Amino acid sequence: MRLDDLIHFAAGNLAAYRLRAALTISGIAIGIAAVIAVVAIGQGGRAVLIAELEKLGSTRAFEITVDHMRGEMATAGTFRLQDAVLIKEVSPYVEKMAPLTFSQMIDVRRPYSGTKPVLSQLIGTTADFTAVRNMPLQKGRFISPADVTGRQGVVVLDAALAEDLFPDTDPLGKQVFIKNIPATVVGILERESSLLMGMMNIRSAYVPITFAQEILNSQVIHQLAGVAVSREAVPQAIEDSLKVLKARHPGSGVHYTGLSVEEQLAAAGKVTSVMTLIIGAVAGIALLVGGIGVMNIMLVAVTERTREIGLLMALGARRRDILQLFLTEAVTLCLVGGIFGVLLGAGGALAIARFAHWPPLISPWTVLLAFSFAAAVGLFFGLYPASRAASLSPAEALRHL
Repeated sequence: MRLDDLIHFAAGNLAAYRLRAALTISGIAIGIAAVIAVVAIGQGGRAVLIAELEKLGSTRAFEITVDHMRGEMATAGTFRLQDAVLIKEVSPYVEKMAPLTFSQMIDVRRPYSGTKPVLSQLIGTTADFTAVRNMPLQKGRFISPADVTGRQGVVVLDAALAEDLFPDTDPLGKQVFIKNIPATVVGILERESSLLMGMMNIRSAYVPITFAQEILNSQVIHQLAGVAVSREAVPQAIEDSLKVLKARHPGSGVHYTGLSVEEQLAAAGKVTSVMTLIIGAVAGIALLVGGIGVMNIMLVAVTERTREIGLLMALGARRRDILQLFLTEAVTLCLVGGIFGVLLGAGGALAIARFAHWPPLISPWTVLLAFSFAAAVGLFFGLYPASRAASLSPAEALRHL
């Protein structure tokens, strides 16, 4: 048979059993839609995550910490303020280096106002930190070197915390209490442009690291945050930083390690890719179930049309023609289901992405893969019923009622 005859014949047979065909097509469509939606949303989420991480800081940035994989924690003396100064002086590859100490869930309140304290994270650092993180100021200034050396009680608030504490007045120059210790507001950061940080809903207060040690009554510095002179110089900057630390803290038993922003981005991309693959595989089970439905309907069709098969063979149809006829019907079912699945999957991905505020990435390769997979499902699950139909004896088939 010619291809157009096969398609015409298959379409006629499927039209004769509209409800059965529609249910089978629905199963395939749901499977294809699930796969396309998951892949599109996963790729869009991965792109947004990487873009948001890039917003948080310079691609030349890196951090030096203790080896948390060994279960190590920073203690008093693990890092010292002078470490950051010496690393910047010794290494030609390090442009900026800021020590960091931080604490979660610190009460920050506006005195004599009756407003409730706001739970915030306290970050103690130096002026160099603005080069590590993208931190544009709305008004005022950031921490200065003089603030650090003089242990000045000054604080820079992020926009959300400033609005919580001072909804009706300009916070600049006003006083706040951080764990009952007074501090003067010298700067307000711009509202967070990062979707990731906005979703985390974290309020932050930045103070000189020496003032933070006074507030927390602790000399612990948790990590060093640096910026290399160029993107290519990051590995060498990390290596130089580790050498200085090992020389300054011999025999401490501490294992220092460095991590660049590029490595963090790569790790985030790998995690999201694996998650997309896993969820996509789970969604593919729906397509497998749809394929079983195709096999079921084709087996029923073979049984119901046994006499028809006998007549076709009696009129000269070869076994190959019967095989091609039933395979064409199975593939047609899957391709029609694929068309509806692509439309349903793309629509679902657009709706979910719009709700989640990120762009779905529906690539042509995803659609092509979905159609190819649908055709493969039709061939795989239609092969056995088609072979069974082609193997019937003409005489036996004609005697079938």
